Amino acid sequence: MKISRAVLLGTALVLAVASAHSAQAAAQAAAAHGAAADQRLQQLYEAEYAWRQQEMGQVRDGKGGWRAGAYLPRVDADTQARRLARWERSLAELAAIPTAELSPEAAINAAVFRQIVTTLADEVRYRTYEAPLNSDTFFWTGLYPRLGGFDSEEAYRDYLARLRELPRYFAEHQANMQAGLGRGYSVPRITLLGRENSIEPYLESGEDNPFWSPMRSLPASIPADRQAELRSSLRAVIDEAVVPAYAELLQFMREEYLPRTREALAARDLPDGPEFYRAQIRSFTTLDLTAEEIHAVGLREIARIRTEMEATREAAGFAGDLPAFLEFLRTDPQFYAKTPRELLSFTAWVAKRVDGKLAENLGFLPRRRFTILPVPDAVAPFYTGGRGGLDSCLFNTWDLPSRPLYTLTALTLHECAPGHSLQAAIAQEAPGDIPEFRANNYFSGYGEGWGLYTEWLGVEMGVYDTPYEHFGRLSYEMWRAARLVIDTGLHHYGWTREQAQAYLRDNTALSEHELTTEIDRYISWPGQALAYKLGEMLIRRKRAEAETALGEAFDKRYFHDVILGLRSVPLPVLEQQLDKWIAEGGPNPYAGMNL
Repeated sequence: MKISRAVLLGTALVLAVASAHSAQAAAQAAAAHGAAADQRLQQLYEAEYAWRQQEMGQVRDGKGGWRAGAYLPRVDADTQARRLARWERSLAELAAIPTAELSPEAAINAAVFRQIVTTLADEVRYRTYEAPLNSDTFFWTGLYPRLGGFDSEEAYRDYLARLRELPRYFAEHQANMQAGLGRGYSVPRITLLGRENSIEPYLESGEDNPFWSPMRSLPASIPADRQAELRSSLRAVIDEAVVPAYAELLQFMREEYLPRTREALAARDLPDGPEFYRAQIRSFTTLDLTAEEIHAVGLREIARIRTEMEATREAAGFAGDLPAFLEFLRTDPQFYAKTPRELLSFTAWVAKRVDGKLAENLGFLPRRRFTILPVPDAVAPFYTGGRGGLDSCLFNTWDLPSRPLYTLTALTLHECAPGHSLQAAIAQEAPGDIPEFRANNYFSGYGEGWGLYTEWLGVEMGVYDTPYEHFGRLSYEMWRAARLVIDTGLHHYGWTREQAQAYLRDNTALSEHELTTEIDRYISWPGQALAYKLGEMLIRRKRAEAETALGEAFDKRYFHDVILGLRSVPLPVLEQQLDKWIAEGGPNPYAGMNL
C-alpha cells in the first residue's frame, strides 16, 4: 500500500511535536529535581548553622546578624559527643543529596558546607578540645570586646550573665585538659612557657580588670540610674566570679597542667598521630595533600625565592653574601623604630597610601573601615608581629628591636588592606546573595592565601619604597615557604625545635624573637602554617593563566572581585570558579550593578 506524502508529513509532524513535548517534559522534570535538591540542601545548611550558633552561645542582634548571648558555650565531653553526632548526621544527609542535580551556586554551597562540617567533626573525633590553647591563642582571652562596648542595655546584661558563667566554663575546659593529659594529648610544654602569665591581669578587682573595658563605652541611650546599676553589677561579678575563676585557672595551669604537658613535639607522636596530622592538613589547606608532597613544594619555593633575594641584595648595594645581609638587616639600628608610636605611624602611612591604590585593584570597595592598634600588653611577648580582622589591625610594639620596619609594608598589606581587614569587610558587603553560613565562615587556605598574595600585589601598587622593603617582602614570602618545610619537618619527619629555628634563621630576616615565637606556634598548632603559601600559589598560578588566556581583556580588578566575591571557599572551589571566569572571557562579575 502506498502511503501519501501528506500522511508521511503529518506523521513526522506528530512525532516531532511528541519529541518536543518529551524534551520539554524532561527539562521540566530535571528543573524540578534540581529545585528540590537545592531546597533540601538549603534546609540542611540553614538548620545546622542556626543550631551551631545557638550551641556557641550566639543570639540574633536585631539587625540580621549575631551577637554573644547570655551564656557561654558548653565545652564538656558529653556536649562534644552530642555535637559530633549532629555533624555526622548532617554529612550523611548531605551525601544523600544528588550533587548532579544541584544548581551551580548550590554546588558551591554544598562544597563549602561539606568542608566546614567535616572539619568540625574531625576536631571532635580527634578531641582537640582537650587542648584548647596554643602558644599564642588561649580560651581565657577574647571574652570581652576589644573595641568599645555594646549597643544596648540588653547586650550589657547578657555580658554580665556570661561572666557569671566563667567558673563553669573554665571548669569544663580544665576537665577536658585533664582528660587530654591522661591519654598523652597536650600542647608541648616548651611552647607554653610563660603563657600562663597572661592570666594575671584578670586577677585585678573592679575597674582595673580587663573585663571592665565595655563600661567605658556605655551608650547614652541607657539612663544614668541604670548605667550606675550596670557598673555596680559588673564590679560584683568581677569580684565574685571573674577573679576567682581566673585565680583557680592560674593555679591549675602552674601546678597541674604545665608540669604534665608532653615534651615530644611532633603531631605524629600524639594518639592517632599520623591520621590526626593528615586531618589538620585537610582542615587548614582544604587540599588533599600528603606531608611529603607539601615538604617538596616548600623546598622548590625556597630555591626560587632565594634567587630573587640575591638579586634584591645586589640592588641594595650590599657587598657581602646573603647570610651577612641577613645579619645586617637584623642588627642595624636604622631599620628599627625607637618608639611604639613610630612603628604604628609607619603602618598607618602604608595603609593610607594603599587606600589610594585600591580602586585600581578592585571593582567593589566596601564602606567598612578598620583601625590600627597595638597588641595588648598581656599577650604581646608571645604574640605574632601583627594580626588583622574586620574592625582592627593589631601590630606588636613589644620589644621594638625585634620588629623591623622593612617588613611592615608587607605585614600591613597582609593584615589590613587589601588583606584581612578589607577581605572581611567585602565578605559582609559584597553584592550577591550567599547563605549566612558562608558569609560568616573563614578557611585559612583561602584567607591566608589572599593575604600573602596581597603582599606580592604591593609590588604592582608601588608601595615598596626601598630595596630593603622589597627584601622584607621576599623575606616574608620565604618565611611562608619555609613553613611548608618546617611544619612537615616538625610533625611528620620529627625535627627538633632547634632544627626548625635554624632553618627559619638561615632563610629569612626574621628577628631572633620573632623566629622563636613563630616556631613555637608551628609546634603547638599543627598544620595551620601550611595554608598561606599553598593558597597564594594557587591564586598567582590562576592569575598567570588568566593573563595568558585573556591577553588585553584581562582586568585584575575583576579577577580580584571574583576571588573576594566568593567569600571564603575551599581552594578547589576557588580554582574551579576562576577557571570558569577565564573560560567566560574574564567578565566584570558586577556588571550592571550600581556599586
